[in-house]
Amino acid sequence: MDIGMVGLGRMGANMARRLVCKGVRVAGHDVSPVARSAVEHERGIGFVDAGVSGGVWRLDNGYALMLGGTKEAFARVEPFARLLAPAPDRGWTHCGPAGSGHNVKMIHNGIEYGMMQACAEGLAVLKAKSEFGLDLASITEMWRHGSVVRSWLLDLIADFLRNERSPEAIKPLVADSGEGRWSAIKAVELGVPAPVMSLPLMAGFASQGHDDYASKLLAMMRASFGCHAVHVVENK
Repeated sequence: MDIGMVGLGRMGANMARRLVCKGVRVAGHDVSPVARSAVEHERGIGFVDAGVSGGVWRLDNGYALMLGGTKEAFARVEPFARLLAPAPDRGWTHCGPAGSGHNVKMIHNGIEYGMMQACAEGLAVLKAKSEFGLDLASITEMWRHGSVVRSWLLDLIADFLRNERSPEAIKPLVADSGEGRWSAIKAVELGVPAPVMSLPLMAGFASQGHDDYASKLLAMMRASFGCHAVHVVENK
């Protein structure tokens, strides 16, 4: 029998000892080095953080892994990384010390959102050129082969349009899962200009209706200084 015990204070340490006396193998941890040192079979815990990319599609094709930790801790998990990755010799990397895997993954997501935003905006402009009657499904499928913008994200768009799934049936609301915020905030903290990574975050906020009040004020100001028309919501 194996068990992990987090908290090795006055009760936790003795609970761990009692379990050991009963034949249980206990892995214990405490934030206090004093508490940890007071317990026998003490060896320390290595920590490896893992940024994982690939979404829900990676069960068959493998996961992209960005790992952070000491060399010794990483060596312990490297065999698992080789099994989880798309191939034993690629699709995973030891980024640096603990925390670096998370950092690389969050910036990866910021890049991802910028690419998504560019694809969405470009296709929206093409669709708006209605007199050409462009077949966006055919165009995105063609872009997948030999084009500079070919990518897995483009593959997903092409598949979406090829199967005649109409975007018109979807609410124009982009959820905020937090990664975009992290990458934008990190860029601000480091003083690194990252407008492309920050724009998708702001566009997502706008899709959620958070720019409605600001847009109303803008309309009122334009009406005041330029006599531009203001469109009033009619009561139903």
